Amino acid sequence: MNILSLFVLIPVLMLLGLWIARNLYQVRGVMVAGSSALLALSIWLTFYFIEQRAAGNTAEMLLTASTPWFKPLNIAYSVGVDGISVVMLLLSSIIVFTGTFASWQLKPLTKEYFLWFTLLSTGVYGFFICTDMFTMFMFYEVALIPMYLLIGVWGSGAKEYAAMKLTLMLMGGSALLIIGLLGIYFYSGATTMNVNEIAALHNIPVDMQKVFFPFIFIGFGVLGALFPFHTWSPDGHASAPTAVSMLHAGVLMKLGGYGCFRVAMYLLPEAAQDLSWIFLILTTISVVYGALSACVQTDLKYINAYSSVSHCGLVLFALLMMTKTAATGAILQMLSHGLMTALFFALIGMIYGRTHTRDVRRLGGLMKIMPFLAVGYVLAGLANLGLPLFSGFVAEMTIFVGSFENPDMFHRVCTIIACTSVVITAVYILRLVGKILYGEVSDPHYLQLTDATWDERIAVGVLLVCVAGLGTFPFWASNVINDAVIPILNNINM
Repeated sequence: MNILSLFVLIPVLMLLGLWIARNLYQVRGVMVAGSSALLALSIWLTFYFIEQRAAGNTAEMLLTASTPWFKPLNIAYSVGVDGISVVMLLLSSIIVFTGTFASWQLKPLTKEYFLWFTLLSTGVYGFFICTDMFTMFMFYEVALIPMYLLIGVWGSGAKEYAAMKLTLMLMGGSALLIIGLLGIYFYSGATTMNVNEIAALHNIPVDMQKVFFPFIFIGFGVLGALFPFHTWSPDGHASAPTAVSMLHAGVLMKLGGYGCFRVAMYLLPEAAQDLSWIFLILTTISVVYGALSACVQTDLKYINAYSSVSHCGLVLFALLMMTKTAATGAILQMLSHGLMTALFFALIGMIYGRTHTRDVRRLGGLMKIMPFLAVGYVLAGLANLGLPLFSGFVAEMTIFVGSFENPDMFHRVCTIIACTSVVITAVYILRLVGKILYGEVSDPHYLQLTDATWDERIAVGVLLVCVAGLGTFPFWASNVINDAVIPILNNINM
């Protein structure tokens, strides 16, 4: 068995273990054991990939394998990883591990919650290891379906509305995706649905590329919060339970950027070149609009949700610039934002669990009451606004430098406009930190609250170490990613 299949097999075994678990302790034991195994496997895979790179193995994909699944349509269970897949698997395993501890005290229906949470993570892992378009799409759907119940049952606020809105929007994107994927298969003349083999043929007519490119880019872009298809995101994040928000914003939204790059731009390169200006305008709007919208929100989750729209917009923005530096920055941003937003949502959930409010106007002086959570929030905010030595600085600087490498005025104007989001982000982050953490305690009842528990400290501590580690030692990640983006960009720019 190919070792990559363990990323699907372990979650399936976790589902089985959760199904037969008889009490809360067994449920927690299954989740800790399974998420720890996945984290260890992803760390091993990362070091293996770095060793292969040092040995001069520059293959586009490593650990490849393929097993026929449905021969009439040449569908196969094909797996393989490059540098982009490796860092996304590492990100996913970190979020699943920390999300387990962030949900440690969740009640009721803890067992059922973790069953759906694990099914969601199964789809995420499967999507990142697969190279067959149809199998990728299948895992993509597996990752989307559990969101409805996770939000609708265990969420808060207008959870039924948010769950239905999210499901309808994302399923609409899926409908566009299946049209585009089938169009690529039938017009490529390929005898396989393998992404790399279709890209090597390079024989899809340009006029048909222009037809199918918007279907696929918008289909994936809906999940990546592409303007104006982003409206499901703030409502979904605001109503989701803590760990689901962490996994959704930290990992699930990254499926959108990954799919846009790996499928839409890689397989339809001429259309990407000709139509990129349209989507570049939309992503520039996403970046600035998301940051401005965050400034006027009063709910902590809505602030972080709109911040995610802005930062995920930067991912698509950088990919559309089609330079090596910008594309590397886009993947770094996916990794960085995944860690930062998971940290933010974890902290917001922990604060809400104590104060029972996310209204900024009702919070104040929390540094005196819960110093561990407050310091974590300050550090997360500094990372989000791009302070050096944190992951946000590395990713955003790489994006903006790479974007400005384009010599034409249009791309540079878009880059300058997108850069304003950095200033806007600093405004709402600093104002937010000053309001809720410092000054007088806004409610006397808050003086009776406690600081983070041991399980919460594990979740926050791991994410803080990762955010600071990536910001301090970014070159291992950038080198791994850089090797992976080159073949895709060569296919686009040939």
